Amino acid sequence: MFVPIKISEVAIREIKQLLQSKKVPEGYGLRVGVKGGGCSGMSFMLGFDKEKEGDDSFTVEGISVFVEKRHAMYLIGKEIDFHESNEARGFYFKDEKTGEEVK
Repeated sequence: MFVPIKISEVAIREIKQLLQSKKVPEGYGLRVGVKGGGCSGMSFMLGFDKEKEGDDSFTVEGISVFVEKRHAMYLIGKEIDFHESNEARGFYFKDEKTGEEVK
């Protein structure tokens, strides 16, 4: 199956750690999508959720990933990564080819 988005090794480790430490219930996976539009543009979103009717679902390194079909085209060529420093830590989306963060 075609996987519209990549997940870096660092992000995979952090997602697995969150699934375990937050005791995310069985049957939940990583929901990846977009929201918004209009003048401010689109925002990418992540969260833990159950699979819903009409989702595309796939597995990346043992992590169930759910994407609404209508969001998939906006995720093509993007990668989820994770950054950690003394000032900040968190997930972000980047362009797979350029490595630049996308907002």
